[in-house]
Amino acid sequence: MNEASDDTGVTSDPIVLLDDVHLTLASAAGAVNILRGISFRVRAGETVGIVGPSGSGKSTLMMVTAGLERPSAGRIRVAGHDLLTLDEDALARFRRDHVGIVFQSFHLVPTMTALENVAIPLEFAGRADAFARAGEALGQVGLSHRLTHYPGQLSGGEQQRVALARAFAVHPRLLLADEPTGNLDQATGHQIIDLLFDLRQRHGTSLLLITHDPELAERCGRIVRIHDGRIAEDTIVAASPRRAVG
Repeated sequence: MNEASDDTGVTSDPIVLLDDVHLTLASAAGAVNILRGISFRVRAGETVGIVGPSGSGKSTLMMVTAGLERPSAGRIRVAGHDLLTLDEDALARFRRDHVGIVFQSFHLVPTMTALENVAIPLEFAGRADAFARAGEALGQVGLSHRLTHYPGQLSGGEQQRVALARAFAVHPRLLLADEPTGNLDQATGHQIIDLLFDLRQRHGTSLLLITHDPELAERCGRIVRIHDGRIAEDTIVAASPRRAVG
């Protein structure tokens, strides 16, 4: 079946489908309901900001979408894969081939250079040109002069650029970003977000962006507000003016 698309290039077939997803965890005080029946879709090429107070379930939503956390009930389908039918090895291959993840705390390997950090997912994918592609990816984020530097030798903004290069190096269909500017000052954070959106557009990647920043969420074409493990609001927003990458 052919995918319909609008004039923005966003296709109608969902790359993410969550259907009545629940996650309940046991605790000494009893069951804790983290997600309480989440249902939503993300179309291929769409940008979605996920907002809500701390403890509302935003990061857990990202974890189940990436297959890093298994829900207690419901259905999750991402990039054509039914995640609940996959074992841990299959989930790792799914993430390797289809999903890029950027965290607030960078998650770089401290004993590896910037080049080696970016090459990791490419080597896992069996790419013979892993280091060449990693070098190209670092060039796209302005770090061609930092290939042999270790994370401890880089600023916070440079470390997040390495993390972006690693996430986009495999050309993922979906990027999950969890508070990607949370550990950065405001000016550096703006540069990182401009770069993230530039790379997303260049690669045609769908984006789920978790943030506490309303202004940042409004950079997306849609905002989903989470409260107490449920979707409280799902709104299409007008595109805001794009800042120049600095």
